[in-house]
Amino acid sequence: MTDLWSDRADAYRHSAIHAAGEDLDLVVEWCEPGPGVTVLDVATGGGHVARRLREAGATVVTTDPAPGMGADTTAPAESLPFADGSFDAVACRLAAHHFADVLTAVKEMARVARGRVVICDNTFVSESSEEADRLRDPSHVRNYGEAEWESFFELAGLTIAEERHFTRPLEIEPWLARVECTGEDAARVRELLGDRVVDGWMPLPTLVLKGVK
Repeated sequence: MTDLWSDRADAYRHSAIHAAGEDLDLVVEWCEPGPGVTVLDVATGGGHVARRLREAGATVVTTDPAPGMGADTTAPAESLPFADGSFDAVACRLAAHHFADVLTAVKEMARVARGRVVICDNTFVSESSEEADRLRDPSHVRNYGEAEWESFFELAGLTIAEERHFTRPLEIEPWLARVECTGEDAARVRELLGDRVVDGWMPLPTLVLKGVK
């Protein structure tokens, strides 16, 4: 997975749905950035969260398991190489569905945070949609539902202070192209998604959670 994601780095740096959106705005806001505030951006990917946080004056450290993403530290979310309480806030956006052990990852984020953890990810729709995600991108593990996310936060010792739902519009063809899903696989993905896709677009349910210690 790591080498695969290194190869995809540029595609994610230039992905419109990753580079902007109300969910990105909210993740940044809930991290409460400013001068003197330290934030860890977990699974930074194209670096969009880190860029926005730095623009708001925060000091940001980035991690990602893929060396090609160019993060400050190469590390999986399940094993963050930082001491307890190293950061005022920890952020993670649109990555958790790739984590091998999402609960362990949330516990790690809670461990290294002094104050707050902000996580944004797509949420579960159906098993056929999960099959489509895995066929498009075998590094996909699972999207989780709201109740599952609330449980992860509770088990990590975090109290949910704020929670917000979004529906983001996803254009199907760039989504497939980003991971080079073509031919029969792409056709099967479209079939599995069924009537979720209208005129080449699909609504993508997304959840943002802010947990405090």
